[in-house]
Amino acid sequence: MAHAVLIQNPISIYDDAHGERYHFPRRYLGRLEACVGDWVIFYEGKAGALGYTHVQKVAGIRPDPADPTHFYADLDLSTLLGFEAGVVPRQRPDGRRYETGLPASGGSNVSAVRSISQAEFAAIVEAGLAPRADADAHPRTGPLFDGLQDVPQARLAGDRLQVLTSRPLRDAQFARMVKRAYDGRCAISGLRLRNGGGRAEVQAAHIRPVADGGPDVVPNGLALSGTLHWMFDRGLVSVAEDHRILVSHNKVDAETARRLFAPDMRLRLPADPRMRPHPDYLAYHREEVFGRA
Repeated sequence: MAHAVLIQNPISIYDDAHGERYHFPRRYLGRLEACVGDWVIFYEGKAGALGYTHVQKVAGIRPDPADPTHFYADLDLSTLLGFEAGVVPRQRPDGRRYETGLPASGGSNVSAVRSISQAEFAAIVEAGLAPRADADAHPRTGPLFDGLQDVPQARLAGDRLQVLTSRPLRDAQFARMVKRAYDGRCAISGLRLRNGGGRAEVQAAHIRPVADGGPDVVPNGLALSGTLHWMFDRGLVSVAEDHRILVSHNKVDAETARRLFAPDMRLRLPADPRMRPHPDYLAYHREEVFGRA
């Protein structure tokens, strides 16, 4: 098995599907076949040379039935893990490139699939998973640095699988990222409450549940108060494609809805468009959670 960097831009000529499949021409087949069962890192390059954005496991390779010159890499959606840094630039703080073999320009820079060493993979993931300390991202009780003593990058070189697959570590990072993206504000009520220690009183909810293969990325998350988190997980509320709040009125009475929801019944979105709920995850919640409640 091996690691690679895959370029994937939001607007592409390829038949990609976020978190599910990666479409590529035959010349990269060998490189991606070597990655089956292992982890790859995704890189966005056209929108301002953004950098490395997330890590995910390759589940398998299959031919494109409509084009014999292209193939699909099927991705394990449940393994998708966004970088807490948001984006890791391709250069380290000291100016060195994470991908040590890349030239300054041209050449392999434009390769959509680039094989990387385990050391390069570890360095990028370490930078991406490095926890950020701020009031919105930390637990509601205890010292400010609760949850940061067991820093993921400190163990990555020794046991990267423990870091990338550990549910407690993934949950902690997901919570920090979601609460930070929503500025500590509940996306459904619009309230931004803080406790005596200054920490946000919201929780991080998965839109597509982890039990159903939902990934740990901010576009699959909402910052919600404890009560609304419970209601959302049980399908009593959901979110329409246009971000209107949907309510199961046979289970939530009008007075409760009036007290809990923002008056305009619309979701409060992150300022960064890249962090907003992905339509596919919202559709999944409407159909599989809200629709069956």
